[in-house]
Amino acid sequence: MEPATWQERRSSFGAAAELYDRIRPHYPAAAVRWILGEKPCRVVDLGSGTGILSRQLAALGHEVIPVEPDAGMRARAALLSERTGVPLPVGGNAEAIPLADASVDAVVAGQAYHWFDVTLAHPEITRVLRPGGVFGPLWNLRDEGVSWVAELTRHTDNAIGEHPGHSSSMADPSFGPGFGPIERALFPHATVHTAASLLELVRSRSYYLTAGPKGQETIDGYVHDLLDTHPDLVGREEFELPYVTAAYRARRR
Repeated sequence: MEPATWQERRSSFGAAAELYDRIRPHYPAAAVRWILGEKPCRVVDLGSGTGILSRQLAALGHEVIPVEPDAGMRARAALLSERTGVPLPVGGNAEAIPLADASVDAVVAGQAYHWFDVTLAHPEITRVLRPGGVFGPLWNLRDEGVSWVAELTRHTDNAIGEHPGHSSSMADPSFGPGFGPIERALFPHATVHTAASLLELVRSRSYYLTAGPKGQETIDGYVHDLLDTHPDLVGREEFELPYVTAAYRARRR
């Protein structure tokens, strides 16, 4: 199965925006507080998607500015805007943030930083942040210390060309010269799934969305086989999927 390009995968989510919003996990409130502190601030949710993190930020009292490049994801967020009180998302991306210089206290990126072109994004994030402001990307990562979770990765991500850990490795230990040192913290949590919802979760991943009908059929088969054979899953109506949220932060100089 030929892996999709980075650009194809980056732009694949809009077609599955409703599924993405419904099935992707939220972030531990403790992780958000660790990045931003307790005091309400003006914060950009960069690559805001359907607004999963934006809604959490608003619930914690922050003034949120969602910025999202994909029209399908923005449309889903807009449907929920009136009910949730989160502002309508602004069209834009990490490489061209449609905000004034030094206009926000913080920028966060939930499950999005690995899609940024950092050579352009780092200067843009520096530009919109006030001095002393914080940039904090975070990811929900499946806990592969659990046997069946590791098998899920081996039979889906690896089998179709995904590179596990790419979103959490932070190979570049810097957010550029505009920032001080990066700090990291981990926050374990879990979500409850059924066989059907686990399959939906896999179907919300970029590699699945860009795999084509035959590739998607193969991936579905891997998941069904895991559910039917792994001793931790066989016969269970519900089970926990453990995560570790990896959160990072650095201050603008």
